[in-house]
Amino acid sequence: MAEPIRLVPDVPGAAPALPHNVQAEAALLGALMIDNRLAEDVQIKLRADHFYDPLHGRVYEAILRLCDRNMIANPVTLRPLFEADAAMKELGGPAYLAQLTGSGAALIGARDFAQQIYDLALLRALIGVGRGMVENAINTAADVDPKAQIEAAEVELYRVAEEGGEQGSVKSFARAAAEAVRLAEIAHNSGGGVAGITTGLEGLNQRMGGLHRSDLIILAGRPGMGKTSLATNIAFNAAQRLLRDREDGITADKSIGAAIAFFSLEMSSDQLATRILAEQSGISSERLRMGKIGNADFRNLARAAAELETLPFFIDDTPGLTVAALRTRARRLKRQHDIGLVIVDYLQLLSGSGKGSNDNRVQEISEISRGLKTLAKELHVPVIALSQLSRAVEQREDKRPVLSDLRESGSIEQDADIVMFVYREDYYHSFKEPPKPTDMNSPEAAKYNEWMQKEMEITGRALAIIAKQRHGATGNVPLHFDRETTKFTDLAGGDWAQSME
Repeated sequence: MAEPIRLVPDVPGAAPALPHNVQAEAALLGALMIDNRLAEDVQIKLRADHFYDPLHGRVYEAILRLCDRNMIANPVTLRPLFEADAAMKELGGPAYLAQLTGSGAALIGARDFAQQIYDLALLRALIGVGRGMVENAINTAADVDPKAQIEAAEVELYRVAEEGGEQGSVKSFARAAAEAVRLAEIAHNSGGGVAGITTGLEGLNQRMGGLHRSDLIILAGRPGMGKTSLATNIAFNAAQRLLRDREDGITADKSIGAAIAFFSLEMSSDQLATRILAEQSGISSERLRMGKIGNADFRNLARAAAELETLPFFIDDTPGLTVAALRTRARRLKRQHDIGLVIVDYLQLLSGSGKGSNDNRVQEISEISRGLKTLAKELHVPVIALSQLSRAVEQREDKRPVLSDLRESGSIEQDADIVMFVYREDYYHSFKEPPKPTDMNSPEAAKYNEWMQKEMEITGRALAIIAKQRHGATGNVPLHFDRETTKFTDLAGGDWAQSME
């Protein structure tokens, strides 16, 4: 019979022993050496560092290593690996391995032993986190930041909680197929071919099928192109759709809308709110900031603000977040408000773990992009990360961005499921304006008229360039951009559909 789990001190007055069951560890190792096939199931969850006794952890690791090489792992084949092991010598040498296989009854409860060893390891890890929290909280140095300690504790607690999470990622084909059918049903019922979260822009929805859960979408562009504007437009449209579906009695799992978590590392929450109010009230954000609005405008502003009060839209404008802290905050919002879309503005303002990041910015950006992709899969929501482009774009005659323009790391392109660029030709064209001629019959006048003609053609037009898409084809989606309110909309009259053909 296995030794009872030890949770209390063996000696009166001594500190409580960490939870462990050495007998269960010994029984499991014996079972593994008798039937190596058990290792296939056990190693999915159990690691060597889950064992309380370090020697048992080393024996377990050796068994897995031999099995991986298609060798039999038993006391005979393991003997040479432990002849010089000091801890093994204290137990009588490699003969201890044979003792472990003494009870064949252990085969019956091997999986239960593995589960108990794993659970006790989690309890020890939890105790370690608790002790660390207490030690850090007792420290009252002047530079202590309690909020940072809370976030660090949340990260550590979640790390304990997600131990063994890889087992849950194994699904039968039947289950995966059922999920695929459910998404197809949502797309069919939406009437617009949208299987994911709606962008609110028909052209983008048709090209991408909406924003798919677990996807990392990189939205990139040079400064002034309207990255943040497009992101806020999409966020507002998705949140508004969820609100409308709720009113119609449509449950969240069947809605193509979503509650939004917007991490604004560049703009403050009030600046972002001003921009969204400008988009929805039709008043330019510049006039709003300067107070240049009349009574009618103010009434429109009050109406838009009232409509936005119940919007499931949450803004976190904490500066200088690490990718780990962002993941912690996103998990909290998921738990509290069931968010369905995460937006990060912008990727390069995040920082990594700090390990060597000062020496290698490319490595840090790689860590950040991997962290965001992991977050998308973990929360099962799309994550839109805005990204800057390198200055190489400005050196070319054709200013349309390409994948190689993604700044600082090729891993952004690799980790992303969709890479989308925002490009506005009128932004660059305005810098080419020639001097206005005094003589309208001069050669300079012809040049100026040619510039004006081009200006009229392209003003208010933008392109969403989908340069990478795992789920479908790449291509360009024409959009209309209102510079006054920084709002993107579909081209009037369905011109977007013709332009995409």
